[in-house]
Amino acid sequence: MNEVSEVKVYLIKGIIRKPNFLTTFRKKVRALNSEDAIEKVYKTLGSKHKVKRFHIKIEKVELIENEQNIV
Repeated sequence: MNEVSEVKVYLIKGIIRKPNFLTTFRKKVRALNSEDAIEKVYKTLGSKHKVKRFHIKIEKVELIENEQNIV
């Protein structure tokens, strides 16, 4: 039970598709695993942009090995 989990950086790419609104997004998130990263994106977009989960489509989840290589 003394496992120490390493926090990783993920790049989440996707689409927000609402009836009168369509846009893409890229979000960099720190999380223990990809599922936690996706959950953080849902929470952030929902609270800041008032987007429901069913309006968000996650297209790609990338683990970023070296954080300085992000464009």
